[in-house]
Order: sequence, then structure tokens, then C-alpha cells
Amino acid sequence: MIFRKTGFVIALRVVLLFITLAVAAFFAVKKEWLFVLYTIPFVTLALWYFFRYHKKIQTEMEQYVDAVHYRDFTRNFALNNSPLEVLPLRKGFNEINNAFKSITREKETQYQYLQRILELVDTGILSFEAASGNILWMNEALKHLLDLPYLKNIHLLKARNEPLYSQIMKLKTGDNKIITISKNSRNIKVLVNVSAFQTDNGRYELIALQNVNDALDETESQAWQRLLGVMTHEIMNSVAPIASLADTLKKRLQQSAENMPDGYKHDVLADLELGIETIQRRSEGLTKFAETYRNLSKINNLELTKVIVRDLFENIYQLMQPTLQQKDIEMEIVLHDTSMILEADSNLVEQVLINLVLNAAEALKERPAPCITLSAGHHDQKPVLSVTDNGKGIPDELLDKIFIPFFSTRKNGNGIGLSLCKQIMMLHHGNIQVVTRVKEGTSFRLVFGK
Repeated sequence: MIFRKTGFVIALRVVLLFITLAVAAFFAVKKEWLFVLYTIPFVTLALWYFFRYHKKIQTEMEQYVDAVHYRDFTRNFALNNSPLEVLPLRKGFNEINNAFKSITREKETQYQYLQRILELVDTGILSFEAASGNILWMNEALKHLLDLPYLKNIHLLKARNEPLYSQIMKLKTGDNKIITISKNSRNIKVLVNVSAFQTDNGRYELIALQNVNDALDETESQAWQRLLGVMTHEIMNSVAPIASLADTLKKRLQQSAENMPDGYKHDVLADLELGIETIQRRSEGLTKFAETYRNLSKINNLELTKVIVRDLFENIYQLMQPTLQQKDIEMEIVLHDTSMILEADSNLVEQVLINLVLNAAEALKERPAPCITLSAGHHDQKPVLSVTDNGKGIPDELLDKIFIPFFSTRKNGNGIGLSLCKQIMMLHHGNIQVVTRVKEGTSFRLVFGK
């Protein structure tokens, strides 16, 4: 509508200019020079008005083009006291600016909304330009996962975490791979997904990193549960009849021995009795072994109560002190907040701490000034209990195996302790972490809460 008005004004001025020129030409043809002289001011005035109008239009257009060039859509063209010639044009510019401002606000709102969503997700997201490596965007989840406060270029990651940088750079678009990263001296499994997108400004790569450590632990735990259930069932079904049969054979052998010659009894029956006793003893040992591992599948429900951490540590101290004194091991308790309360199953958590203290005591054999420290605090607003020793540490090749059922580095170990501890912590919607350094010591951290 506005441009129609502008076109009408231009057409009107053209018609007026044409009429004045036609009148001047008519008198010039008739050689009426006096009338031609009279028409010259009108022609000049029409040309001057026509030039001034287009000059104003040009000036307005240049100002508007500059505003568009610098994306300054906040500018408002004044309508009050505006010349009539440019008033329709200014109205049109203002309407266009308002439309652009509305679109910009909508895009900004959508961007803020999308950014807020990406900040709330647990998945770390990183976007960077493929050619230069300059990072376009990274969310807080990624910064927390990788302990990176800021990263300007993806290649700067090499100086901070070279193993992670090498693994990411080897991935191609569309790849999904689980990699292991080191965080706070412990290994975490991360699912990495790589994708790419193209814009007018160039090609960008999008990397998503999701912490799947807890999910894999839960899946692994469920798999072990099923395996243990089958194993204990089969062992019990197979060994129980053997133990019963061995006991029956032993009794009949003892009854038959009364009617046999002394020499025969001494030579043959003694060997038979020894063999049967061995079978019976070993069968009973296997039965107890299976019964022990049944504990891994019996713990399903928690009796949650408010547990005062100070009382919990005092119970552990009183219970373990005699054993530790015999081994000349000192126990320390570090509790900055004496009123710290934990919502947990006190009996199960106590069992976890006892297992960890016993393991720590085993690791302190032949170590100078052996010491075990119980401490408590918060990390990322989650309660954390720690059992730390200054023992020999755990070699890197054993770190991925210590929570596997049946695995033990001790000759008399049954491999159930840490597996049971891990299951109990998973029931508390938490996890158990280990930080170790060879010849310096080990710290097991119990992290509670989702």
C-alpha cells in the first residue's frame, strides 16, 4: 500500500513535468518566445521539485541500506514533521524494521530456549568448525564431564587431555564408540557420537559425549546376577547329592569295617575312608562357596533411615579397632561436619565400610606407618564416604577387574567383597569409585544419590 502511494506521487510529478515541458515545446514551435520565457520558471521549478524528491528518496534509501548492512533494525524513522514526499517511504521502512525486529526476537527466543534445553541435558555437546577447529558452542555438561572451564579451539584439547583428543580425532562422521577417559584419577566410560552439518559459512562437526559408566555398571551387575543365579543353582543341585552320598558311604564303610580282618581294614579301608572324607569335605566346601555367592542376589530391598555419619564411623571404629591394633594399623576419622546425615540402609552401608577397611588392612601389609582414614563430605551436592589407605596401591591392569565376582588378588579371597559393595551402592542409586596410585595408596569413595 505504501509503495503504491510512493508510485502515485512519482507518477504525478512525472505528469506535471511532462505537461510543463509540452507547453514550453508548443510555444517554442509557434515561435511565441515570450510565452516560452514565461514557461521556463515553471519547467525549472518542476525539474527542481522532481530532483529534490528523488534526492530525498535516495538519502532515505542510503540510510536504510546502511541500517540493514549493520543489522541495525532498532532504528526508527521519524514520522512527525516528516516531509510529505518521504512520509510513505518512512512508514514502509518502519514497518519492515518492526517485522525484522519481530523475527529477530523470535529467533533469539528460540535460541535461548534451545540453549537452555541443551544446558539441562546430561549429555556433553561440542560444536566446532571443521576447517579451523574453532569451537562454536559447548554446554555446561561437557565442561563438567571433561573438567574444562573453557576451550577456544578443539586442537587445544591435545594439551589438556591428549588421549581423549587422539580418540576424538580418529572418529568419523556417524561413528558411535565407547571410549575411556580419566577424570579425578579414575576411569569413566563415555559414549561418543559424531555428526556434521553444513551451512553457508562452512562445515561444522557436532560431538556428543554421554557418561554411560553407571548404565554399563548396572547392565554388567544384572548380567553377573543372572550368571551367579544359574551357577549357584547348578552347583547346589550337583554337589548336594555327592555330599549326601559320601556321608552314606562313609557310615556303611565304618559298619562293614567291624567284620573285616585288621590288616585289610588298616590297608584298604583306611584309604577308602580317607578318599570318602575328602569327597565329603570338598563337597561341603563347594556348597558353602555357592551359599556365599547367593548373598549377591539376595540383597534387593533397602531399609532406608536417617543415618548420622558420625555414629556410623564410631561403630566402625569400635568394631575394627581390635583387629587393626593386632596388625599395628592406625585408624583416623576425618569429619568436618559432625552433624552430617545420610539417608541409607545403615546395616548394608556398615557392611560395605567393613569390607573396605578389611581390604585396606590387607593392602597395608609390610608397609611403614600403616594408616586407614575414614572421611565424609559432599561432592557435587552428593554425600561421599571415603576409605583411604597408604598402602601399595592397585596396578592399572587390575583396576577393571576388582569389582568382578570371583576375582581376588588374595590367596584366600573369594572375590565377593567388592562385588557386594558395588551392588549395595547401586541399590542406593549411587556408585563406588576408586582412586589409586601405586606405592602411595588407594581411596574408595562411596557416592550416594542420583
